[in-house]
Amino acid sequence: QVQLVESGGGLVQAGGSLRLSCAASGMIFSIDAMGWYRQAPGTQRELVADITSRGSTNYADSVKGRFTISRDNAKNTVYLQMNSLKPEDTAVYYCKADKTVARVKGVMIATDYWGQGTQVTVSS
Repeated sequence: QVQLVESGGGLVQAGGSLRLSCAASGMIFSIDAMGWYRQAPGTQRELVADITSRGSTNYADSVKGRFTISRDNAKNTVYLQMNSLKPEDTAVYYCKADKTVARVKGVMIATDYWGQGTQVTVSS
């Protein structure tokens, strides 16, 4: 079974920094893109940033220049360094692993996985 476990969320003042981590575990053979999404109360989940297995990155306009996504393919781990945080960055942040090829209960499957989410709160 594949699991994504996030860590690093918390409470920070505006202008501060946090670093999120997401580690994928299980009998994983490959992961295409890994990304971070966020969802604030009453809003739809939105893409924050993602990174392909080759290191190509994509950012939401609202976080460009402040957030940096990186990835350790050997550890199946993705990171999100968040600097100059603003109150509007407050949300639950979710990790996603796209097109993950893994052996689950003896069967090879390819599907997407989500983490359980980690709360990020930025106070003004």
